[in-house]
Amino acid sequence: MATHAGGLTLSKAVEVRGLIRSYGDRAVLDDLDLSIAPGEFVALLGKSGSGKSTLLRALAGLDHDVTGTGELVVPENVSVVFQDSRLLPWARVLDNVVLGLRDADERGRKSLEEVGLAGRENAWPNELSGGEQQRVALARSLVREPALLLADEPFGALDALTRIKMHVLLRKLCAAHQPAVLLVTHDVDEAIVLADRVIVLDEGRLVAEERIELAPPRNAADPLFAAVRSRLLDALGVSL
Repeated sequence: MATHAGGLTLSKAVEVRGLIRSYGDRAVLDDLDLSIAPGEFVALLGKSGSGKSTLLRALAGLDHDVTGTGELVVPENVSVVFQDSRLLPWARVLDNVVLGLRDADERGRKSLEEVGLAGRENAWPNELSGGEQQRVALARSLVREPALLLADEPFGALDALTRIKMHVLLRKLCAAHQPAVLLVTHDVDEAIVLADRVIVLDEGRLVAEERIELAPPRNAADPLFAAVRSRLLDALGVSL
């Protein structure tokens, strides 16, 4: 199956048709279709083993064994944020942010300022808290001005208060940089708080979709929030 970079229409940042990924006799992604508009924030929910991370790897170009009858079209400029910040421990913060870029120190400093880490350019990764390390990972991703940001449970290892702060920061950064975003998460409330649209993956297929039209700040005590959560939990097979 060919993967085409660039040449996207203005209406789509990601276009996936008929995507298949199998391990032996098991289809992890089963003839999957997905579209994401430029600047759209999509959250992906699913049970463990449903294929969420497999889909992200395919979109990131890290899995060359996907097949299918259709096409996989993604932007040329894609960045990935993982649950682990994956900072190089032997490189200082600024060097981690501009890794692989040439003459980008000024852009790196601006990116660190955007995530609230101005003045920490010369710190070592082990001098930072877990939340600060994820801020550096976000700065490293966004300094490249990606057309598509893929985030694989980037806040899963953080405490509850730090997660809330990171939610606010991510929405602010996405509003400023306008990438299309696909966020994988197990947290239904996180998906509702952050996303323009939430999709549910089950047995390799998208089985549910909710467009989130709640005005910010989105509050879990809002009856409309609770109604969306209830429908998503139902799609995930969770009964309360």
